[in-house]
Amino acid sequence: MTVERKTNYGNITVTEEAVASLAGGIITECYGVVGMASMQVLRDGWAEMLKKENYAKGVVVRKKDESFEIDLYIIVSFGVKISEVVQEAQKKVKYMLEKSLSTEITAVNVFVQGVRVVE
Repeated sequence: MTVERKTNYGNITVTEEAVASLAGGIITECYGVVGMASMQVLRDGWAEMLKKENYAKGVVVRKKDESFEIDLYIIVSFGVKISEVVQEAQKKVKYMLEKSLSTEITAVNVFVQGVRVVE
């Protein structure tokens, strides 16, 4: 499940984990997104906030034929309109991944795992 390209100079292979890290980096730059969350909510409903080097743990990449589906697990800021934040994040992630990888992204699914107050 990698992105593979053949050029005049050789082959290019981008791993699934690299795609996941790229998607995690893109979404954390979006307005209203506090950070990435683990896919599994910990006991008592708390979501674990991931550090930059672990963004891939909050992203699922699935290959469908010649395209990809991305699942992102995020934590949003308190006081923002969640639907607007998620919609803009989906657009940005889809655009940036398609531009960076030259591959079609059919779906960007965003799961809000928590809301945090940012000081």
